[in-house]
Amino acid sequence: MATWKEMKRDELCRQYSPSQWSHRMSADEVIKAHEASLREGTERARSITQTLLNVPYGEGQREKLDVYVPTNPSLEMPLVMYLHGGYWEALSKEESGFMAVPLVQKGVAVVAVDYDIAPGGNMDLMVSQVRQSVVSVVQQYAHISGVYLCGHSAGAHLAAMILSTDWSQYAVTPQIKGALLVSGIYNLLPILSTYVNEPLKMTEYVTILLLPPPFLPRFLLQALQSSGFRVTFEDVPDTDHFSIIERLVEPDYRLTQLLLKMMNRT
Repeated sequence: MATWKEMKRDELCRQYSPSQWSHRMSADEVIKAHEASLREGTERARSITQTLLNVPYGEGQREKLDVYVPTNPSLEMPLVMYLHGGYWEALSKEESGFMAVPLVQKGVAVVAVDYDIAPGGNMDLMVSQVRQSVVSVVQQYAHISGVYLCGHSAGAHLAAMILSTDWSQYAVTPQIKGALLVSGIYNLLPILSTYVNEPLKMTEYVTILLLPPPFLPRFLLQALQSSGFRVTFEDVPDTDHFSIIERLVEPDYRLTQLLLKMMNRT
């Protein structure tokens, strides 16, 4: 099997295009269906839960959060921060509240994080923004029992970057108690020569700086386990890159239950 360094650009683009690997529909159709599913789920969550929309965590136009609050919030409720995917160049918090309903019903607050996607935002900025969003949440909601991260695809990479933060450089040290990283991309080097990097304009130097160490999922798993963390690697059957996160609207879905179990809310 060829390594990514030996692949031609066309093959690399194919390998790193999740829409090419869905068996449900064509590549264009699965992306449109994914965006529609997330948007509809977010609209539903906004219609049936208490919300605080467009809460600033910085001064930038997209440095805002949407907060979904349980009907009867406790003084020690857990809080999940969701970081959306979209290959760092698509989607926003407007499609990121879809997962709130089954969590809010269990007394969990959910925060959908926005950040500056490419081409307006570069990778350095995005990483800085999501880290600052965590600091802001901890400062604004001091009564929470702990922060839990959930990220999908590019959002899983950003969540991993949060986990690798040196918090001594910040005003607070967030109590991050758990993370659910879904279908993440952690090794950025292979995408340098693909269409993904055209709006990002990353150099090899930048990608190495922005690799959560270690950057391969199974190595990351082993490293976290050896550091004393309780970690599992889940293979979710009958899903693709898109449906695996869309189904977090379902209370009985495997990943929904894992997230709730992490917070002792099952």
